[in-house]
Amino acid sequence: MPPPPTAGPFLSVRDHARMATHVITGAGSGIGTAVAERLAERGDELWLWARDAARAAQLRDRFPGARTLVGDLAEPARLSWALGHQTLPDRVDSLLHIAGVVDLGGIGDLTPKVWQATLAANLVAPAELTRLLLPQLRAAQGHVLFVNSGAGLRANAQWGAYAASKHGLKALADALRAEEAGHGVRVTTVYPGRTATPMQAKVHQQEGKEYDPERWMTPESVATTLLTALDLPRGTEITDLSVRPTG
Repeated sequence: MPPPPTAGPFLSVRDHARMATHVITGAGSGIGTAVAERLAERGDELWLWARDAARAAQLRDRFPGARTLVGDLAEPARLSWALGHQTLPDRVDSLLHIAGVVDLGGIGDLTPKVWQATLAANLVAPAELTRLLLPQLRAAQGHVLFVNSGAGLRANAQWGAYAASKHGLKALADALRAEEAGHGVRVTTVYPGRTATPMQAKVHQQEGKEYDPERWMTPESVATTLLTALDLPRGTEITDLSVRPTG
């Protein structure tokens, strides 16, 4: 039988209860799937974000017992309406922003449509979803984790739109941390390097390069990084953490 949770103020999300509640975007593949699997294995309650009802059904089949929330992150202005028609958790111990989109191209070639779609999904939607769930995060003294990218710290050629969205995401996290510290809400940004996910396969296709997943980090290794931040005792937080493939 496992030992009882540690008493006192220094409790991690994991120590608070066996059924901590997590809202996760991007759980359908890659890093999001790896994180959801790990949290499900330890008995936590999952609320998985889905863009539509069909995707929600797939996630519930993949993660028995999980709840789903439906809304299109590509249309952040409609998220308030979408959540207003669904049952929400009473408290949120962690909100994990893992979903994202990428389209490479030179500044001279990227159209407003690409810019708007990239910023909507990668920056505005996380900001709006965080805003809508702040009451539940404050009630739980919860944790907001943003999966950013190395592109959130530097911008290379052909990565302008994606890097701009990720630089903005860092600014969002920094401002949120300063604003919500008084409510006990922790905020962490993780900057993974290249990871063997379907998005990485798409990036290689856009770059015209052969994709070898063995060269890159596994989603499971990034999931371990996220859970390390999530499980820190209360009174401490990781603000920014970069993780890179070796070799």
